[in-house]
Amino acid sequence: MTERDAFVRGLERDAMIACGCCAVAALALGPDGPRAALGVLGGGGLAAVSYRAIKSAVNGAMTARGRPAALVKFVTRHAILAVAAYVMLVRLRLHPIGLVVGASSLVLAAAAAAARSSRRSP
Repeated sequence: MTERDAFVRGLERDAMIACGCCAVAALALGPDGPRAALGVLGGGGLAAVSYRAIKSAVNGAMTARGRPAALVKFVTRHAILAVAAYVMLVRLRLHPIGLVVGASSLVLAAAAAAARSSRRSP
C-alpha cells in the first residue's frame, strides 16, 4: 500500500467517523433529534456515493480506461443522487440541515487531515 492509498483510506475512515459523531450530536441536541440524526446519516450516504463515483472516474481516467460509457455512468450516478436527495427531503422528510451536515462530513475529514499535516511539517 502506497502512502497515497493510506492517506485516502484514512480520509475515508475520518469521514465516516465525522458523520457518526455529527449524527450522535444531532440526536443529543435539539428537539428534532432523531429526524436530524437520520438526515445526517442520509447526507453522509449521499456524500459516500458521490465520492465513490468521483473516485472511480478518476481511477478510470488515470488507467486510460476512460470510455464514453464511463461518462454516462458518472452522470447517471449523479442523477440518481439527485433523486435520492429529493426522496430524502420531500418524501422521508429528513431534516435539511442534517442532510447538509452529513454531506459535509468529507469536508470535515479533509479539514482535520489538513490540520494534522500542517502540525507535522516544520
